[in-house]
Amino acid sequence: MNYETDEEKVEAIKKWWRENGVSVVAGAAIGLASIYGWRLWIGHQDSVAGQASTAFEQLMTNASGSQPDAVAKQLGMLEEDFGSTPYPALGALVAAKSLYDAGKTPEAIAALQSVIDDAPDPALARIAALRLARIQVAEKQLDAAEKTIEAHDKSAAFAGEFAAVRGDIAAARGDAAAARTAYEQAIEKGSSLSQLIRLKIDNLPAAG
Repeated sequence: MNYETDEEKVEAIKKWWRENGVSVVAGAAIGLASIYGWRLWIGHQDSVAGQASTAFEQLMTNASGSQPDAVAKQLGMLEEDFGSTPYPALGALVAAKSLYDAGKTPEAIAALQSVIDDAPDPALARIAALRLARIQVAEKQLDAAEKTIEAHDKSAAFAGEFAAVRGDIAAARGDAAAARTAYEQAIEKGSSLSQLIRLKIDNLPAAG
């Protein structure tokens, strides 16, 4: 639209402002509040992550110092205060080893089960299941170990490791043929323990 004079332009601007000014101001205020709120939220998330990381490092220190009671206490704090982060699952994996080494087998199993049930990443759950199955084999809970493997051997990335535990189960049952087959599958599927598995194969009774 063309205006003949500057006065007409001024009047048009005033009219537009009367009709739209409130919504413009409100929109700007909402936009600024959103930006400010987003920055506050990001800052809060960074703060929580930093605190959780510090708590996890303390758990690691306690574990390396063979302090299972302190480890269990620190794990409880991680679960209570930082449940929205991955650190409780990571802490439970560390805690389980410390607890098992200290002879606290039920507590170690409970820690691993919590990771299986609540891990934010399926890979963490499979690592926990693998460690649980190994403890179950060591504790002669062979049927339980077999069920753990059946429930969680769902990824090619872990297939070699689970096959190795199947070999341990078969060996514990005295089935050398099944153990040999499982161990060979573990090596074929890229188990990280291939050298140890070869030693286990060599120690199996000869076929026949």
